[in-house]
Amino acid sequence: MLSSNDYFDGNVKSIGFTNSEGRATLGVMAPGSYRFDTNQPEEMVVVSGALTVLLPGQQQWQEFKAGSRFNVPGNSAFDLKIAEASAYLCRYL
Repeated sequence: MLSSNDYFDGNVKSIGFTNSEGRATLGVMAPGSYRFDTNQPEEMVVVSGALTVLLPGQQQWQEFKAGSRFNVPGNSAFDLKIAEASAYLCRYL
């Protein structure tokens, strides 16, 4: 079953789904700054564009371009800066 979500006044849109690999969302972010809370560990894969990320416990922002990935611990939060519309796949681990 598919579910859709809008966040940050429609600037982030995602479609959620579950398959044999588990639960995931595929989405697009408009330019802006965002903070996301996590309930469980997540793996973020950049599909298109780039995500500039401040991961929990880090002092330095990191840029992840299309084809790269990063993990976020559960029960935490991470910050994003988006310079151009970018797409992502979030897998819930």
